[in-house]
Amino acid sequence: MLRVLVTGGTGYIGSHTCLQLMAAGMTPVLLDNFCNSKPSVLTRLTELSGNTPKLYQGDIRDAALLDRIFAEEAIDAVIHFAGLKAVGESVQKPLEYYENNVAGTLTLLQAMRRADVKTFIFSSSATVYGDPHAVPIREDFPTLQATNPYGQSKLTVELIVKDFAKAAPDWSLTLLRYFNPVGAHPSGRMGEDPQGIPNNLMPYIAQVAVGRREHLSVFGDDYPTPDGTGVRDYIHVMDLADGHVAALQVKYGQPGVHIYNLGTGQGYSVLDMLKAFSAACGRELPYVIAPRRAGDVAECWSDPAKATSELHWQAKRSLADMTADTWRWQSMNPQGYPAE
Repeated sequence: MLRVLVTGGTGYIGSHTCLQLMAAGMTPVLLDNFCNSKPSVLTRLTELSGNTPKLYQGDIRDAALLDRIFAEEAIDAVIHFAGLKAVGESVQKPLEYYENNVAGTLTLLQAMRRADVKTFIFSSSATVYGDPHAVPIREDFPTLQATNPYGQSKLTVELIVKDFAKAAPDWSLTLLRYFNPVGAHPSGRMGEDPQGIPNNLMPYIAQVAVGRREHLSVFGDDYPTPDGTGVRDYIHVMDLADGHVAALQVKYGQPGVHIYNLGTGQGYSVLDMLKAFSAACGRELPYVIAPRRAGDVAECWSDPAKATSELHWQAKRSLADMTADTWRWQSMNPQGYPAE
């Protein structure tokens, strides 16, 4: 079966995807610099899968390390998660985001070319659609200008991949545009463990529920949405992981650029998410209304029909699953993964 280099393999989405790759009989080889994850993730991966994946500690910008991995591991394909991912931070540190997310991907693609590894799956984002002119969002919607440097870095990589495809028509290049990943492994042993203050809604709510934060700040209640708060397409991380496995199984070695939305096709507001999480943890959670954040759009959800028809994949887990699994993870691991 396939040997897959997974960059950012101990990160939130990367770790859950490694678990599902192993469940599908594939062999993930992990690369991570632990800038946004902890080495103890590997212990949990081993515990849940019965296998200890090979892990290289290092940076995707380290060309010599990449050459060594490709030489030692007989890699068949690459799933590329590694990158910086906080929208707000990207506005403060645009150069760091372009350096990590764009230059890092270039270094990786060049190493793949040297090693003659021609199947690449990229962790892209719905932020490439910018402020969409309509919802639900389809893959053929324009991607001209993201609303922040994080999204722009993802969009830049997409443009590079599309240009490269013209020069390398025998490569299989898949761009997976995720909506909002949430949830955790149902065992409660793996989940999202943001470093510092969470940038995303669900881990923030979870930290309020477990007592690490006083209250949730809801950024804006005057959007043109049913309850005035922002509406997003939240997808369970296990469904997202399954989407990567499906993309690899269907698109491995298939030439061209393949673009898919990975979402549920259902939008939920911030207050919907808060209500669902309150139900999962059994108590009302405190929140305050705060001013809108720059770069936030009113509503954003996907049309996932293309992934369903071509990859034979669709999100199966409900909002109740997303909140229950997040609460199980957070309550069992109130401080996240152990720092070992």
